[in-house]
Amino acid sequence: MSCAKYSASFLAPRMPPPLSHPQLPRAARAHPDNDDARKRDIQRTTLVAVATNATLAVAQFVIGLFANAFSLVADAAHTLSDLVTDLLVLLAARHGADPADINHPYGHGRIETATTMVLGAVLAAVGVGFLWNSGLRLQNMNALPDLHPVALGVAVLTLIAKESLFRFTLAAAHRLKAPLLEANAWHARSDAASSLVVAVGIGGSLAGYPFLEPLAAAVVGFLILHMGLRLSWTAIRELIDTGLSEQELEHLRQTIEQTPGVIGLHEMRTRRMAGRVLCDAHVQVAPRLTVSEGHRVSDSVYLRVRAAHPEVQDVLVHVDPEDDDSLQAVPPGRLPERADVLATVATLLGPDVAVPKRVQIHYLGGRVDVDVLLDATLAATDAQALRQRTRDWLAQQAHYRSISFYTPIAP
Repeated sequence: MSCAKYSASFLAPRMPPPLSHPQLPRAARAHPDNDDARKRDIQRTTLVAVATNATLAVAQFVIGLFANAFSLVADAAHTLSDLVTDLLVLLAARHGADPADINHPYGHGRIETATTMVLGAVLAAVGVGFLWNSGLRLQNMNALPDLHPVALGVAVLTLIAKESLFRFTLAAAHRLKAPLLEANAWHARSDAASSLVVAVGIGGSLAGYPFLEPLAAAVVGFLILHMGLRLSWTAIRELIDTGLSEQELEHLRQTIEQTPGVIGLHEMRTRRMAGRVLCDAHVQVAPRLTVSEGHRVSDSVYLRVRAAHPEVQDVLVHVDPEDDDSLQAVPPGRLPERADVLATVATLLGPDVAVPKRVQIHYLGGRVDVDVLLDATLAATDAQALRQRTRDWLAQQAHYRSISFYTPIAP
């Protein structure tokens, strides 16, 4: 439809080029399936840890009693404690991937975060325990019992098994971006460290150097304490909604700003949830876009971010017609609502003009621009009178910048 215009106050907007919608990769589109596969992988990895720890605990306990190696018996008890943490991991992995519900609108991912914090605290406690026991053993070296050589072989095999379990679990944690698995992997490393302490202690005792065990235990205790504190602090930062690093934010900004239709970006916020990222962004578009076209721009931003940044689980896009931070001075009082604007338009048109076909209102720069599409062409004298009435009325209004009338000249 072509239109004739009856007001010189209208500024024709420069329309942006057509948007090209990217297709979200299959891996990113099928997000529920990704969550299910991730949950199954976490559970399989944890079940391997459960089976390994159960086997080692039985072997350590039996051989420890047979060889008078009470350090092996203690390490067996330590290994049994790992079964408890493995069960916690299974529980968190099972419920952490549950879909959102009315009480948890953002999902249950924070279950993984909370469990990671608990496991980090357990690691820190284990580190403190090593330091404490090392000090006691250094003060009572003469009380160490004679050991059977078979205990050394079991300790070495346990060390190899737990170190292998650590590497296997850590690789899975990095692949699945699961901080919970990473915490459990480092717990396995603490077990390997305790097995190393046992092996060094038994070997040193057999070689006549019993002081090696408490000394190695002290070093390992410091390492485990540091790792536990680091994991707990990472989980706490996630629980208090710490955002992404500046470098990660810059990559997100570039992706959003390069989206066709986006002419500005401000007020972008991010937070983590169990290895995933949630993002809120205010994007600026051409000020006179229709609602549907602005929504299309927001869809394009969502798809592009999800395609370029797989770690981003959700993007909440708020569309702005202008930069909120650079608004000019706004006249006092509230801006007119749509009902007020329609009443004003009806008054200006008078009773002899039919109801307008469409009225578009633009709230820009703290003022109002109104575009009115009439249903029929006006006579020249009526158009001139309408133009004059509108100019006189606008001169007395602080909140209105322009009111433009259009009539069709072709179907």
